[in-house]
Amino acid sequence: MIEQQKQRIEMEITRQLDDLDRNVLRKMQADMHDCAARCCKDSTSSMDTVQQCVERCSVPAQRAQQHVETEINSFNSRLQRCVMDCNDTIKDKMGPNPSEGDIAKYTAEFERCAIKCVDKHVAILPNMFASMRKVLQSRSSDRMQGAVFEKNDIRADGKVVIITGANTGIGKETAHYLARRGAHVYMACRDMNKCEDARKEIVLDTRNPQVYCRECDLASMQSIRQFVKQFKAEQQRLDILINNAGVMRCPRMLTKEGIELQLGVNHMGHFLLTHLLLDTLKLSAPSRIVVLSSLAHTRGQIALDDLNSTRSYDEARAYEQSKLANVLFTRELARRLDGTGVTVNAVHPGIVDTELMRHMGIFNSWFSGIFVRPFVWPFLKSPLYGAQTTLYAVLDPDLEKVSGQYFSDCAPKEVAEQAKDDRVAKWLWAVSEKWTGTLTGTAAVS
Repeated sequence: MIEQQKQRIEMEITRQLDDLDRNVLRKMQADMHDCAARCCKDSTSSMDTVQQCVERCSVPAQRAQQHVETEINSFNSRLQRCVMDCNDTIKDKMGPNPSEGDIAKYTAEFERCAIKCVDKHVAILPNMFASMRKVLQSRSSDRMQGAVFEKNDIRADGKVVIITGANTGIGKETAHYLARRGAHVYMACRDMNKCEDARKEIVLDTRNPQVYCRECDLASMQSIRQFVKQFKAEQQRLDILINNAGVMRCPRMLTKEGIELQLGVNHMGHFLLTHLLLDTLKLSAPSRIVVLSSLAHTRGQIALDDLNSTRSYDEARAYEQSKLANVLFTRELARRLDGTGVTVNAVHPGIVDTELMRHMGIFNSWFSGIFVRPFVWPFLKSPLYGAQTTLYAVLDPDLEKVSGQYFSDCAPKEVAEQAKDDRVAKWLWAVSEKWTGTLTGTAAVS
């Protein structure tokens, strides 16, 4: 019985996949190859430019494949849970010492329950694939991915770059791009195993051996200080600092120094890291700092009377506060760096499908798999496209003297009114100095 039902499910999924392939996926593959062919026919572009063009062509088809795999895996998980519920119900009924007659009776009951599970899930497959077809067709033109940094002929040969959180998502794509352009890339990451895996992938693809993993846990001031000490022992210059790492809407947790984690990692950790590297950045001028913020800053408020969320904690408000802190920090730092040759700008990468969303229940629940994600997915950028505004901010020659700005989709954007409050920016700066110990060397959180 089990084998028969398994074959039944597999046959129906195969039938639906064949239909999806004939009507949607093959066209996406054809579009991908046509696009790649146009890239290769451009005789005026460099080899790197053509490769980047080809990679962008492949993104829609790759994301389509990932979407199909995710939906089928989710379907299989729901079916397995249904069958396991049947199993648990029968086990509860059987008791500890069932007779042979009871075993036969309950085995038959389990089989009937399992068949109902299969019937129920086979029935939802047509609607599930119809929804997938609609989503994939809406994405086939790739029109929702946002702006692309077009100046692919710009090199970064010999430039020394630090990128926090570079082992995954936007950070990894940024590291990959800059390594291909000849930069010496320092991947500042918390998880060394993941970092090394990403580093090997980047080196193998770009043939640039100047890519390094260095441990830097932004939830630990000691780790940040140790990272900077090691970096300065190895390098005399720093051309680009990209404050990329972040956490998003996590349960209330604290850094090693007792700072609420989202504020601690997204703002305070980067505040200390930037402060400790300012002398090297100034000596390397013209140099650039890029701070990854978010559109969420427009909903943020700095809780002057409860910055550390000790009285009450809301994961969304804490995230929005940290992203507003990023913009306030950027604007205040730009003011302080005026005339030094070091610029600092904030960027909004867009809504990107990365590990940053791992704490957001709405994207990880069974409800999301059925109702939410099929509607949200068309509006999520891939990490490659999410990295475009960062690349624009660190490489575009037109921005060499632009500082204190906020960019999205490779263009300047207005910040929220609360992000223009210089009084709050100065207050946050003073608190950040105290909490990170930038003046005394000892963190003092209160």
